Amino acid sequence: MEVTAGVGGQEAMLFTSEIFDMYQRYAAYKKWKFEILEYFPSEIGGLRHAVASIAGLEAYKYMKFEGGVHRVQRVPKTEKQGRIHTSTMTVAILPQPTPMKLQINPKDLRIETKRATGAGGQHVNTTDSAVRIVHIPTGIVSECQQERSQIRNKEKAMQMLSAKLYKAKLEEETKKRNSVRKIQIGTKGRSEKIRTYNFPQDRITDHRISRSVHHIECFMLGEEKLDEMIQTLREYADYESLMEIISENEKKNLS
Repeated sequence: MEVTAGVGGQEAMLFTSEIFDMYQRYAAYKKWKFEILEYFPSEIGGLRHAVASIAGLEAYKYMKFEGGVHRVQRVPKTEKQGRIHTSTMTVAILPQPTPMKLQINPKDLRIETKRATGAGGQHVNTTDSAVRIVHIPTGIVSECQQERSQIRNKEKAMQMLSAKLYKAKLEEETKKRNSVRKIQIGTKGRSEKIRTYNFPQDRITDHRISRSVHHIECFMLGEEKLDEMIQTLREYADYESLMEIISENEKKNLS
């Protein structure tokens, strides 16, 4: 999972931090393993960008519905006039491929090491522990400096690179199939908002299924309310897939 602050400056970064925490709590609620791979905080406690690995029973089948643009409407803590601001953040969910599904030729990789930067105690800037891997044929880059160990950082960077390459491969296959489903859950890009969190009205609206629920604080605990929303999205996606199969069968019968 990758989260990135969008439009809205510091407020967008604060919202990104809240969404990231919500998914960390959701992983605990579902008894999944949640491991932070990258974390770049902002000056006032927000989050610019972060990457986490989520592992557990059906983790991707649930989390893929969270990929897209999340929009927040509220009065920011930094706002003195009491005006409501609209900010955004994006979530990208990349399935972690098995070695069987994706093979990377070591000759296609350029691995660089450098000094870690930022907060992190005495080891920062004393050893070349940060690792950057470039996949030469595609230009896709992966970096990790979360760990003290260069070996561990290399493992995590490879894990992220594999996920990015697998996503690129999936997107290419999806384009070839040219699916006509209205709700392309899990493969949807970042261009369209999937959910709005309206704080003044205490309402969350998922635009893909036109469903609204109240009690934002409960929803953002990452427990039952979020789980119910994702379950509804799963059911809707199953229904859409079934309709697509029926439609394709009807076309075959007509031809």
